[in-house]
Parts: sequence; C-alpha cells; structure tokens
Amino acid sequence: MGKVLVFGHKNPDTDTIGSAIAYAHLKSELGADVEPVRLGEVNGETQYALDHFNVEAPRYVETVANETDQVILVDHNERQQSVSDIDQVQIKEVIDHHRIANFETSDPLYYRAEPVGCTATILNKLYKENNVEIPKNIAGLMLSCIISDSLLFKSPTCTEEDVQAAKELAEIAGTDAESYGLEMLKAGADVSDKTAEDLISLDAKEFEMGSEKVEIAQVNVVDPNDVLSRQSQIEEAINKTIDDKGLGLFLFVVTDILNNNSEAVALGSRTDAVEKAFDVTLSENKATLEGVVSRKKQIVPFVKEAM
Repeated sequence: MGKVLVFGHKNPDTDTIGSAIAYAHLKSELGADVEPVRLGEVNGETQYALDHFNVEAPRYVETVANETDQVILVDHNERQQSVSDIDQVQIKEVIDHHRIANFETSDPLYYRAEPVGCTATILNKLYKENNVEIPKNIAGLMLSCIISDSLLFKSPTCTEEDVQAAKELAEIAGTDAESYGLEMLKAGADVSDKTAEDLISLDAKEFEMGSEKVEIAQVNVVDPNDVLSRQSQIEEAINKTIDDKGLGLFLFVVTDILNNNSEAVALGSRTDAVEKAFDVTLSENKATLEGVVSRKKQIVPFVKEAM
C-alpha cells in the first residue's frame, strides 16, 4: 500500500532531514518507489541548508500505517524516537550511526550501522557502492548534515571518514565547507524567537535507561546566556514534560558552538545521575560540562552508566 516512506527521528535535526532526502533520492535512482517524510518541524539550521541548496523540505506526517506498509529508518532505530505507529508497519531498512536499542523486527531487513559521526557519511558510501552520481544540491545537503552532526568537525564523534566525505561532498556542491558551515551553524543558533517549549523540544530524544525514562534535549548557541537567562521558564516547561511523560530525568544541554562547552539544566527524581556521570554538583539545577558537545558520545553513555 503506497510508497515506502523514508524518515528520521522525531524532533528532526539536519542529518535526519537531509539523510531522508538523500537516501530517498538514491533509492529512487535504483528504481524504488519511495518518499522522504519528516516527523517534526524543520529547525532554523536545517531550513538554512534547504534554502541554500534549493531543496524542498519533506512533508510532515504524524502516522505512517494509514498510507504505507513499509518504511525505511534513517538516523535512528530506537522505537520511542520513531513514529508512533512504527509497530504497525514493516521496517525494510535502517541506515544509522547511533547505538542499537529497543529494536526488533518480525522480518529480515537491510541494516547498515557504522561508528561514524553522521548518517550522511554512510550514504556517501552507498552512492559510490551503487555507482549513482550525487546531484549538486543533494551533495550540499549531505555536507550540511556532516557539518551539523560534527559541529564543523570539532565534535569527538567526528571521524576521519566524516572529514573525507565532507571534502568529497563540498567539491561536488561547489561549496567551501568552513565558511558555509559557520553561517549554517549560526543560523541554527539564533534562538531569539523560540519559546521555552520550543527550546526543550527542538532536538530532544527519549531514552530508556534501566527502569527509567530519560529525555535529553540539546540546543546549540553562540552565547549560552541567550537561553539561560530564561531558566525559570525553561524549568517550568521541563517539569510539565516530566509530568506528562513520566520521566525520571530531563537533561537540557545548552552547547556553546564557539567555545565547545555546554551548560546543563537537570530536573527530575534522578538528577543524581547527572552529578555522578560528569562529576559535577548541580547548583540551582545547573552545571557546566567542560568540553562536552556530543549527546551521542559524551552524554548518553555516561548518564546511562550512572543510572
């Protein structure tokens, strides 16, 4: 029934949107009937990339089983991060660079997971493996994914494979990665028009850690005070989310993209896990995380272990 839908996680970031578009294009070139879709609003950084390379955003969907039997997941695999009715469709493929958790299928599937900094880095390989040329605008979007996930190659998640893929994609796109990348990150770091609810949901992911549900949200900024000056409003929004979802911990990470540090705001019954994970003492629910910029590599594993 219908096309195979390709999508990334809820609260999509640039890699989620860009990889859905790029992989759908590759599959289409190989003869598949596919369509990229999204599970949330497009953020400012991603919109900047889409506009710059003249690519249309995928359409928004709340559910998928009403229009298809089969889906392809990119940039995620954990069910709580996916579409609400994921159990009602067949997962045909997964292309991802995260840990594998809460994931099982009733049918065999193609699963490509690699320890690189970005899904688009894997897609760059897949294009080459299938001898499909990457169009200029798609290459630009894939470059944007790598820049976003690697914080312009400064994140500890960034590998040599990511850097090499970015060089190849920048050449195809005719783009200087450094100058374009800084402007793109700055576009995403403008939070002046965001509400407290917006800020804690722009890039939020839910995890199961032991018997607890944990949500970790991250926002990248040029000046953390642009966000932390509204801490009381943010805490109010976080507490509502904790109550609504039954969370044991909500960790909100404000990352300074220029100085490569983060400020953390932690609320819930298990804030002790944050203090233990990072060897810090929360003061007014807040602590500085020196040198921490990556949720995937520097936050999730340590909080999980501490829980």
